[in-house]
Amino acid sequence: MLRARDAMDRAYAQPLDVPALARIAHVSPAHFARTFRATFGETPHRYLQRRRVERAMFLLRETDRSITDICFEVGFGSPGTFSRTFRDIVGSSPREYRKRAVALDVPTCFTMAWMRPSA
Repeated sequence: MLRARDAMDRAYAQPLDVPALARIAHVSPAHFARTFRATFGETPHRYLQRRRVERAMFLLRETDRSITDICFEVGFGSPGTFSRTFRDIVGSSPREYRKRAVALDVPTCFTMAWMRPSA
């Protein structure tokens, strides 16, 4: 499970599906999905979405790139899906988040812990 989670953390922007992740973990897809959820408290798909949104949050805070560019860079296939997922996880749209997010001069580890989505 840790190998698969690490692969998701490394290649979050790549198209990853349960069968590919199950091969990394050396288990069947059904067993992988059940065990991943039991181990980490969320489905593999939701974990991957959350990792993508976390990266998007960083890019929205630290860059002036367009929301559409960020959407595709972090691995979402459409801006609509990105916005909907972002709102579900963060509680605001990417545009609203960018307006209220301020880059702070504090260590990155503190910023990441403070800005991490709770969902």
